[in-house]
Amino acid sequence: MTGPAIDPTWWDAEPGWLNTASYGLPPRAAAEQLLAVIDDWRHGRTSWRPWDAATGRARAAFAALIGAPVADVCVSSTASQIISTVATALPPSARVLVPDIEFTSNVFPWAVAAHVEVAPPDRLADALTSRHAAVAFSLVQSATGRLAPLADILAAARACDALVVADASQACGWLPVDVTTGIDALACAAYKWLMAPRGAAFGYLSPRLRERMRPLAANWYAGADRDSSDYGMPLRLAGDARAFDLSPAWFSFVGAAPALELVNRIGVPAIHDHDVGLANRLRAGLGLAPGRSAIVTLEEADPERLRAAGVRFAVRAGKVRLSFHAYTTAADVDRALEALR
Repeated sequence: MTGPAIDPTWWDAEPGWLNTASYGLPPRAAAEQLLAVIDDWRHGRTSWRPWDAATGRARAAFAALIGAPVADVCVSSTASQIISTVATALPPSARVLVPDIEFTSNVFPWAVAAHVEVAPPDRLADALTSRHAAVAFSLVQSATGRLAPLADILAAARACDALVVADASQACGWLPVDVTTGIDALACAAYKWLMAPRGAAFGYLSPRLRERMRPLAANWYAGADRDSSDYGMPLRLAGDARAFDLSPAWFSFVGAAPALELVNRIGVPAIHDHDVGLANRLRAGLGLAPGRSAIVTLEEADPERLRAAGVRFAVRAGKVRLSFHAYTTAADVDRALEALR
């Protein structure tokens, strides 16, 4: 069963926004709910509990998005905080393999806790050995838009009994993600393709991984019974992934819940086809072969011509980066093509 067709009028995107890989634009429903809550906060009309209910909705929507039980999903504010906690599962002097172009949110936490080794993104599976306790990588590289060879990495990790830790911040929302394939931990900052406010992040923590982890950011919100975990000993944390929750930035999750629910209602496969189709429209217009990503990077593009045309984009690793999402239209792509030709 397919969801509704994508309607760009569900958003208020001004023409030329091709920079979702930096931050996504909220659906109108999410922005309106967030503004209403801020008004309630301003006037003191309600308690925090309705705001917190949005955190539960967002957690459930993310779990559905990645094929995970809700009990295996924690909430946080950043991907790096989730990954830093995952690093507590490593033995002393562990070796972790990462791509040589990985975003530092999935590098620095490992460098603090372990010995980091690097390999080209497309050679991770070949470089992984029994010396490595874990392999950590982005499902989609932010600098290049390239998709990780996930099946190969999973097979190599199984052969080596290495943990598989994926950053899905540039993937969830347009690329189908299924953690049941063998991913041990997955971190996702939701302010990009999931179109949430910055300050909402989600983590998948497999049961076998949680047995090795320490909840270094333990707090009242991670309590087994939040209503009785406000004061004092003994330590009484939840028995599932909630033990690794951060106390949520409520307003971020108020905006996250309707955004993630819309993604699930439309369906990631439909969003994937829309986003990659528009990326390939750009590639075809520039005489490039089709790709598999919603991100296109160009080495010889003139940034000033794009800016003059009203196109908003990013420059990463010396290349122009254009990224396409549900609110992007063919007219947005053609605006960029006219500037680039």
